[in-house]
Amino acid sequence: MGVVRSWESRQAELESFCRRLVADTATIHRRKDLEPQPKNNLFGDYEEEEERNTLVCVTSGVSYLGLALVNKLLQKGYSVRITIENPEDIEKVREMKESRGGNGKLEVVMGKLSDVDSLLNAFEGCHGVFHTSAFTDPAGLSGYTKSMAEIEARVSENVMEACARTTTIKRCVFTSSLLACVWQQQNPDSQDSSITINHTSWTNESLCKEKKLWYALGKVRAEKAAWRIANERGLKLTTICPALITGPDFCRSNPTSTIAYLKGAQEMYCHGLIATVDVTKLAEAHASVFKAMNSTASGRYICFDKLIDNQTEAEILAKEIGMPKHKICGDCSSLHRFMKISNDKLNRLMSGPIRCYNQHYC
Repeated sequence: MGVVRSWESRQAELESFCRRLVADTATIHRRKDLEPQPKNNLFGDYEEEEERNTLVCVTSGVSYLGLALVNKLLQKGYSVRITIENPEDIEKVREMKESRGGNGKLEVVMGKLSDVDSLLNAFEGCHGVFHTSAFTDPAGLSGYTKSMAEIEARVSENVMEACARTTTIKRCVFTSSLLACVWQQQNPDSQDSSITINHTSWTNESLCKEKKLWYALGKVRAEKAAWRIANERGLKLTTICPALITGPDFCRSNPTSTIAYLKGAQEMYCHGLIATVDVTKLAEAHASVFKAMNSTASGRYICFDKLIDNQTEAEILAKEIGMPKHKICGDCSSLHRFMKISNDKLNRLMSGPIRCYNQHYC
C-alpha cells in the first residue's frame, strides 16, 4: 500500500500541474485585416491560421530535441502535449513554461512507451504526433548496446499502433537518423563507384551487425517498423533522418546519443559522411514537414546543415564533444569522394537552396 500511495501522490502532483498549464492559455491575436492566401500556397498565412491551435503530441518532449521542437511548435501557435515517463521530468516542463514564447497551450501527461494503452491515453484528442524518443544505455561503453536496438524497434511499433488506433490522429512525424541511411555495403564488382546517400537510401543491417554499430541498427530497424505499420494501417507518416544533432551545450545535454552516433566516426569521416544539424533548424524542419503533410510532404527527409569534411571542422567538433580529434578523423588525410549525402528533398520543401557538398556531383 505504501507503493500505491507514493504513486498516487506523484500522479496527483502531475495532474495538478497539468491543470495549471492548461489554465495558462495565452490569448491568440488574429490579424483581422489578413487577406486569406490560396490553399495551394504551402507556407501562406491562410494555412498558418488553419494549423494554429491544432493539438499535437511530442513523445519525450523533455529531451534535447524534444525541448527545441516543443518551443518551436508553441511559437507557431500549436497546442502541445508532452509525454513523460518519470514524474521527475515535471521540473523540466516547469522551466520550459517559464521561458516559452508563442501563443500555444502546453500540457504534460504520463505516457509509457512500452505500453500501447498508456500511449492511447496520451494521444487522445491529438491531431498529430511527433515521435522524437530515442533510447540510450548508460551502461554501454558507446551509450547504446545491442539489446537497445530491439527495444527501440518495439517502441516504434507501439507508437505507430497507438497512432493508428487513435481516430483523431491524421499525421505522424517520426524522428529517425541519418545513420539509418549511410552505412552501405560496397559491391567490389560494381563499375559505378559513386554513391549518393539520399532519402531513398537504407543502411545495411548486416553491415551494422558486422561492425557492431548498434545505434545505427536500432535506428534503421525502428524506422522500418514504423513504415511497416503505417503502410499496413493506412497511417499518414513522414520520417526525418537528422545528422548528428548539435547546438548550445549539446554534448552535455545529449551526451550518450552523441557518443553513440559517432561509433564508426573514422570510417564515416573518410567517406565524407559525418554531418551535423543545429537543433533549432531540425525543430523547424519537423514543423515544416508536419504542416506540409496536408498537401505534398511524404516519405523520408534527410536533414543536415554542415558537413565535417576537413581536419579543421573535425577538430572543432571534437573539441565541442570533448574527445581527441583522431577519434573522429583517425589517420584519414583526405576524403574518398565517391560518396555524398543530399538533403535536396527537404530543401525543396522548405523553399531553400539545394545544398551540395561535392562539386564533382553538382
